[in-house]
Amino acid sequence: MPKQDADRMINGRAEPEKMTLETPRVDSQSLGDPLRHCKLEELEERLEALPRAPRERGRVELIVARSEGGRRESADRVRLEADAGVPGDAWGRQQGRAITAMEFDVAELIANGQPLALFGDNLFLSLDLSTENLPPGSRVRAGGAVLEVTAMPHNGCRKFRARFGADALQFVSKTELRHRNLRGIYMRTVEGGEIAPGDPVEVIARGLLPAVDAKPLS
Repeated sequence: MPKQDADRMINGRAEPEKMTLETPRVDSQSLGDPLRHCKLEELEERLEALPRAPRERGRVELIVARSEGGRRESADRVRLEADAGVPGDAWGRQQGRAITAMEFDVAELIANGQPLALFGDNLFLSLDLSTENLPPGSRVRAGGAVLEVTAMPHNGCRKFRARFGADALQFVSKTELRHRNLRGIYMRTVEGGEIAPGDPVEVIARGLLPAVDAKPLS
């Protein structure tokens, strides 16, 4: 491992990103900027115009851990262990060591200029996370780790509404869009390894798509 990367690793945990006066603090109590909230129609129009993320091979764009006290910290590199969450992530310890992931472009669409750490998710990926592309049981290799998609639904909540607006919550909850997993998915680590922003993320196996959920890919 290069020294600059090794210096960011402390006992298997990623050293938090250095904060500056210009870096806004984001924690579990942070609220969104109402001036950045988009109307439902605008979100739908932007989604329609958004190119679909890669289906087979994309990249890791951002890694975020929620430390004690709820503070969000981005990391240059972490080491994931089997059946464990992101190192130092409080939510992963509470939710059965789960890892949450969102499509990077969808997150940017909803955030509308706000920090992506507001979502509270761990991984932001340039990869199609829809149910058609990644049914539960599907596996992806992200950097040196292998992650498996779980069946646990990832839903919006009151904090999501406070940060991104009521229309954004309606947007990610719409029945006709649920198969897109716009709010994201839950994953678990099945094979440990290091992962960093910029690393490739590649589908290596797909679970079976339930017949009731089968829709043509678009």
